[in-house]
Amino acid sequence: MTDKNPYGRQVDVQLGWEDGRLRQPDEQELEQLQQMTRRVRRHILHMVHTAGAGHAGGPLSATDILVTLYFWALRVDPLRPRWPERDRLVLSKGHASPGMYAVLAERGFLRVDRLTTYFELDTEMQGHPDRKKTPGIEISAGPLGMGLSVAVGMALGARLDEVDCRIYALLSDGENQAGMTWEAAMLAGVRRLGNLTAIIDYNKLQLSDFIKDMVDVAPLADKWRAFNWHVVEIDGHDIRQIVAGINKGLDETDRPTVLIAHTVKGKGISYMENVPKWHYGGPTDEELAIGLKELADPETVR
Repeated sequence: MTDKNPYGRQVDVQLGWEDGRLRQPDEQELEQLQQMTRRVRRHILHMVHTAGAGHAGGPLSATDILVTLYFWALRVDPLRPRWPERDRLVLSKGHASPGMYAVLAERGFLRVDRLTTYFELDTEMQGHPDRKKTPGIEISAGPLGMGLSVAVGMALGARLDEVDCRIYALLSDGENQAGMTWEAAMLAGVRRLGNLTAIIDYNKLQLSDFIKDMVDVAPLADKWRAFNWHVVEIDGHDIRQIVAGINKGLDETDRPTVLIAHTVKGKGISYMENVPKWHYGGPTDEELAIGLKELADPETVR
C-alpha cells in the first residue's frame, strides 16, 4: 500500500518524549491539550448532528485518551501513515470513530473540513473505520471484541521483526464481555508482550443500559491481573494521569499493561453524561447549541 497520504498535512506537534519517557505537560501544555479535547468534542457533536446518526457517548468518553495519545505520546507521521516504525493504535471500539476521525484530522492525517461528511456514502469517514479508506486507521473495526486479538498479533510481529514500536489498543468496557477478548489477553500474558498496552474506556454503559445491570464485568482489575497483565487504574479524563499510566506501561517490559480508564459516557455534555440514550444518535439543533456552549473554550465565554 502506498505510503502517501492524499488527505493530510504536516502539523507541528510537540510530543512529550524526553530521555525515552513521556514527561508531564507543564501548565501551558496542559491547557493546550485540554483546548484540543474541547475542540475534538465540538467536532464529534457537529458530526453526529450533521449525519443525524452515529455514536456520540463513547467517542466523548474516550476523547481525553485519544488526544493524549496523538498529541503527546504516539510516534506517528501524518505524511507517512504506514511508516514501519510508527506506534500503532488499534481502535477496537470502532463505534468511537467520530472521535478518532476528529483527532486524526487535527493531527494532520485528514482534512478538518471533511469531518462533516461523516457517515455519507463513499466518504473516508465511514460509521466504522475502514483501514483501506482512511489514513491513520490501523484496522477496519466493527464487531466488538476483535481489536485486542489484532493488537496482540501486531505486538508479536513487532517483536519478531525487532521493530522498536509500541502497540496500543483502545477497548470499550463492554468488550470485556466477549470471549475473544480474554483469549487474546491470555496469549498476551503468556507471551509476556511488554510492548503492548491496552486501554479500557470504562464508562460503565453499553448499548442500552449500565453494564452492572447487563453482564457485569467487575471486578475488572482482578480479572486482568489473573491473565498476567500489569494493571493500572486511572481517571480517563485526567491528562496527567493518562500520561503517568502510559509511562507505567513503558516501564513494564516483561508483561503487557492494561490501563483501566474510569470515564463518563457523554463527557462534557450535561444532558449526555451517564445517559444510556446517547450511546447512539445525533442531537437536535437546540441540543447542539447547548452542547457547543458547554464546550466553548473558557476565554470565549468570559
